[in-house]
Amino acid sequence: MLKLTIIVLIILIGSSLCSATETALLSISSIKVQQLAQSKKTTALALWEIKKKINRPIATVVIINNIFNIIGSILIGNIAASVLGNTWLGVFSTILTFLVIVFGEIIPKTLGERYAMQFASTVALPVQGLTFIFTPIVWLMEKITSPFTQGKKLPTTNEAEIMFLTRIGYKEGVIEGDEAEMIGRVFRLNDKSASDIMTPRIATTYLYSDSTIAEVKSDIISSQHSRIIVIGDSIDDVVGMVLKHELLKGIIEGKENQKIANFMRDIRFIPDTLRVDLLLKEFQKYRQHLMVVLDEYGGVSGVVSLEDVLEELTGEIVDETDQSVDLQVVARMRGKIKLKDE
Repeated sequence: MLKLTIIVLIILIGSSLCSATETALLSISSIKVQQLAQSKKTTALALWEIKKKINRPIATVVIINNIFNIIGSILIGNIAASVLGNTWLGVFSTILTFLVIVFGEIIPKTLGERYAMQFASTVALPVQGLTFIFTPIVWLMEKITSPFTQGKKLPTTNEAEIMFLTRIGYKEGVIEGDEAEMIGRVFRLNDKSASDIMTPRIATTYLYSDSTIAEVKSDIISSQHSRIIVIGDSIDDVVGMVLKHELLKGIIEGKENQKIANFMRDIRFIPDTLRVDLLLKEFQKYRQHLMVVLDEYGGVSGVVSLEDVLEELTGEIVDETDQSVDLQVVARMRGKIKLKDE
C-alpha cells in the first residue's frame, strides 16, 4: 500500500508541475520577458530564449506530462489490482481521476497563471535543459505536426491591444489620465490628413511679394502669426514666406520702402492627403514650421504649421496673443457670411 501511495504522489506532483509550467510559460507577456532580459540575469535570458522559440519548450513539457500520466497510470493500475483487488479497483480509479483533475490540472494551472512570472523564472533553466535533452523527440514531433501548425506568425501586440491596456491602466491608476489621452492621440495621427488640421485659405494671412513694408505695415503688426505666406498675383500663387519679427525689425531699422520679397524665405508644399504622422516627419526633416497645403488640382487649400500637428497630441495650444482659438471654425463662419452676402 505504501508503494502505491508513493507512486500516486509522484504522479500527482509531476503532473502538477508540468501543468503549472505550461500555463506559466504561455501566460507571461513576451514584452515583459524581453524587458527583464535587459537585466542580463541568467534566468531572465533563459526565459527570453524560451519565449522566442516557445514551441519546443512547450512540446517538451507536454511530452513529460504525458509520460507521467501514461506510464504512471500503467504502474498504478498494476499495483492497485494486486493490492486492492478487482472489487475496489473501480473505486480507486475514480478517486485517482478526481485527484489528477483537481491537483494535477485545475489547481496547478490556476496558480501557474496567477504567479506566471515568478514560476516561469524559477523553471526557466530546468526547462531549457530538458528541452535540449528531448530535442530528438521534439524534432520528430515537429516534423509530424508541421503540416498542421505552419502559418503566419502573429505580431506580439497591435494597436487595439495597446489602447485596451491603456484604458485598463488608467482605470487601475497605473497610467494618468493625460498620459492615456496622449497615447490615444498618437494612434489617431495616422487617421487624419493635412486637410483636417490646416488653416483654410479663407482664414489664411498673406502678403503680396511686390508690396512694400510701408504698404502692409498695419497688416504685419495686427497679424497673429509669426510666419506669413507671400503670394504673387493670387492666393494660388504662393512664392514663399516671411518671418514677422524680421519685418518688424525692418520697420524699426527704417526699411519700410523695401519690398516684402526682399525678406522672403522658401516654403514647402504638401498634398492635402498627407497623413499627419508623416507630416510631422516632414517638419522634422526640413526644419520648417509652416507649409502650404495643395488640393488635388494644385490649388492652395490652406497652410499647416508645426503647432497644428503638436495640438493633435496635446490639445489646443493658445497663448495670450491668440484672438481666435480655432481658425477652421473662423473659416467656416466667414464662408457662411460670404454665402449670405451673395
